Amino acid sequence: MLHGNALRQAITSPGTTPLIGIYDMYSASITAQHYNGFFVSGFGFAASHYGLPDIGFIAWPDMLAFVERLRLAFPAHHLLVDIDDGYVDHEVACHVVQRLERTGASGVIMEDQRRPRRCGHADGKLILPLEEYLEKLQLVLSSRKDLVVVARTDATEESEILRRAAALAETDADVVLVDGVRSVAWIRKVREVIGDKPLLFNQIAGGKSPRLSLTELSELGVDVAIYSTPCLFAAHGAIDGALNDLKTADGRLPDTRETGSIGVKGATELLEKNLSRHHGNRRPARV
Repeated sequence: MLHGNALRQAITSPGTTPLIGIYDMYSASITAQHYNGFFVSGFGFAASHYGLPDIGFIAWPDMLAFVERLRLAFPAHHLLVDIDDGYVDHEVACHVVQRLERTGASGVIMEDQRRPRRCGHADGKLILPLEEYLEKLQLVLSSRKDLVVVARTDATEESEILRRAAALAETDADVVLVDGVRSVAWIRKVREVIGDKPLLFNQIAGGKSPRLSLTELSELGVDVAIYSTPCLFAAHGAIDGALNDLKTADGRLPDTRETGSIGVKGATELLEKNLSRHHGNRRPARV
């Protein structure tokens, strides 16, 4: 199955392709009912797997195991995976990319930050010298076969953003991402400087980038949009609300027949869809 090629076709098709950030198998199960593309968010995975902020705690074997579970349950969904800085070392980055591709990932995003790293929408980011990042990127590109590779810069100084975006567009990376871009005007500037290279835009609630619709992004020439944390933040609010309600009700659970809320039957029916024996030979999503 050429998962990378399927994602590549979706990215280069008309309009902006949305990829929804998921943080565990349950959030992916719900998302799969609405969208055919996942973004395996580093922010979400660090929060759910470790209970820690997205500042470099993720170990690549943990991410690999998660992607393996995702691919078994969702054989036809796009899986774009955040690999941070490639887990520091050039050789590790190449090894992880090859393992992820064999596991069934559709693509990866690799940033130009140096440690200690930060979420792309946080302050205090430090970046590698461009030449050092390009060396790592070229090694990763030579290690992949079909896998989509997104080259990401976390530069914040205006002239450096454009310099790096132009340099990334000259590589064989499939897509360019300038993370934390702060305005529509800057999306246009990046779009102009990278030429025909596909452009990715990262949206995160409360982040530094403007909130834009898919229609607006398409008009700006954005080819793919990742939504890093809608599931994680929605779960945060819903869990907090449900537990407050439980305290208010003196520990009495709501009647799901009256409220229409999810109970054991609905949850089980959702999860049964993930059993691999139900999937047959489904192919990767193409739209």
